[in-house]
Amino acid sequence: VQLQASGGGLVQPGGSLRLSCAASGSIHRTNAMGWYRQPPGKQRELVATITSGGSTNYADSVKDRFAISRDNGKNTVYLQMNSLEPEDTAVYYCNLGFLAFSYWGQGTLVTVSS
Repeated sequence: VQLQASGGGLVQPGGSLRLSCAASGSIHRTNAMGWYRQPPGKQRELVATITSGGSTNYADSVKDRFAISRDNGKNTVYLQMNSLEPEDTAVYYCNLGFLAFSYWGQGTLVTVSS
């Protein structure tokens, strides 16, 4: 299984970005995909997850600003990030989990700065 993330970049505070992550390989139909992030000098943390059935979970810090969605036919997960703040600056990683397996993408850098 491979995960390919894209969409990071530099954005001003208050701006928006959309991250995408496409999974390929042998993937169980029942799975969860999600986004995690690692701010500079800090540990990796949960941002949002979504199951193949559409159930979502968000970190409190992003709940009213970010939206996770997925296209099951394309095995792709998206993260729409609005009202970005400097504190959102981090490397964002996508994750795919099913059965006892967990896979990570390569990470994409999001920098929120004026």
